[in-house]
Amino acid sequence: MRLRHIEVFNAVMLTGSVSAAARMINVTQPAVSRTLQHAELQLGFPLFQRVGGRLRPTLEAQALYPHVERLFKQLDEVQRLSSNLRAGRSQDELHVLTVLALSYEVMPRAMRLFREKHPSVVVHHQALHSPQIVSALALQEADVGYVFSVPPHPALTVESLGSRSMVCVVPKGMLPTSQVRQGDIEWSQLSGLPVIALDAQDPLGILLSQTLHDTEAQLQVVATVQTYHVALALAHHGIGVALVESCTAASADRRRVDVLKLTPSLSVPVQVVRSAQRPTSQTLRHFTRCMQLALEDVGPLGLKSTV
Repeated sequence: MRLRHIEVFNAVMLTGSVSAAARMINVTQPAVSRTLQHAELQLGFPLFQRVGGRLRPTLEAQALYPHVERLFKQLDEVQRLSSNLRAGRSQDELHVLTVLALSYEVMPRAMRLFREKHPSVVVHHQALHSPQIVSALALQEADVGYVFSVPPHPALTVESLGSRSMVCVVPKGMLPTSQVRQGDIEWSQLSGLPVIALDAQDPLGILLSQTLHDTEAQLQVVATVQTYHVALALAHHGIGVALVESCTAASADRRRVDVLKLTPSLSVPVQVVRSAQRPTSQTLRHFTRCMQLALEDVGPLGLKSTV
């Protein structure tokens, strides 16, 4: 199929008729009909059957369509990338992406430090999941992203910003006072406690699953979540023990939960991700340094100092 065939085929699949498809791609109805006929002639099988005044896709057309959808998604990404390249970036603004866990305590602290030196720069911030951040940076829709461990990407540069530890957030009264005063808990001691786990597809969830396998700890999982602050909120309401990194634990209400160090410790890498095709400005370097200082300011158990 040629690109013109694919464009017409997609329009008819979306609209269900020749006339609507013609309006969608701004051509005449005869042009749509001729293109469809030519496509079917080249393919050697029909793509549509006329039923009740509408075009019903054949089984062959239904098999082709998912591939056409992916192609149009890729074409849309090319258009978005070309638009971003044409528009460029203003020196008076930064487009910053962070995972949700870094947006509550670390990002605001970094902003306060950054504005002391760059009060006129406007920072546009979005909190997204890691795959969304990688996609946006590959399309050059943002200047920088701050994440927990992402796989290599040919269009991106990934550097270490630091690391945080996984901690255990326990509802008040769920553990003996002596255990809380000790300040740490072994993985094996979580057995029998209701645990809020992280999605196994999440970067931290993967680390957590590997650690549990290595330590042979048997957890009583009562819920699985993708967002760390949801896990924290569930712990606040007494649902179970939340296993999160210390940046999330910095938002914990210590009147409702206790935060304990996990033994052996599990380190979580924090990374800065940028497009490999674009130079790094001094402004962006300074913002990243502010993020690093803010990250260091959040203690190993999420205890906050005053920056």
